[in-house]
Amino acid sequence: MGNKIKRVIVVSVMLMAASASLLAQRGGKADHRDVAKELDVWVSKTEEHLVPAADAMPAEKYDFAPTDGKFDGVRTFAEQVKHLAATNYIVASAVLGEKPPHGERNEVPPASLKSKAEIMEYLKGSFTLLHRAAASITNSNQTRTIGADRNAGWLAATYGSEAPGAFVDRTRPGLIVDALCHSWDHYGQIVEYLRMNGIVPPASR
Repeated sequence: MGNKIKRVIVVSVMLMAASASLLAQRGGKADHRDVAKELDVWVSKTEEHLVPAADAMPAEKYDFAPTDGKFDGVRTFAEQVKHLAATNYIVASAVLGEKPPHGERNEVPPASLKSKAEIMEYLKGSFTLLHRAAASITNSNQTRTIGADRNAGWLAATYGSEAPGAFVDRTRPGLIVDALCHSWDHYGQIVEYLRMNGIVPPASR
């Protein structure tokens, strides 16, 4: 699931960028979707699958983790949701040049998140920030690396071990795609957890 979605996202962004470049060369004024809008569409598509899936698991099952087979040390359902959301916050913050809003570091969410309601709000907020990050991408900054705009030392101090390697040499669109691919990877695991509990994922109903 993750690899297929990743290929689709990457190809879509590349085709859109090529089309925009061709229009610019021809001086055309036809309606077209820029990089920010195209990425925002994919943020919405990902959000529309993940938020209902996370909400489909009953609160009493949020601590569920598979036990049959080789599942030693795997994340619980709650940890899957919190982990992917924490990554969304970190990546979106890097794109925006801001500190992660809850002090997220190393893809780890705040320890204070306990209940399903708190985790759901945290997840929804991560997509709100991803939308804002996608909207911040412009023609002038879309190909510039994060490190070109901000000091690598500042990034390392802000984001922990994810920087500088993970961010400094990356572009804003590339980081948004990373967050989406990561989310789809965990969506596949969330779907499996739901099925194990006899719950049909909302997108499959």
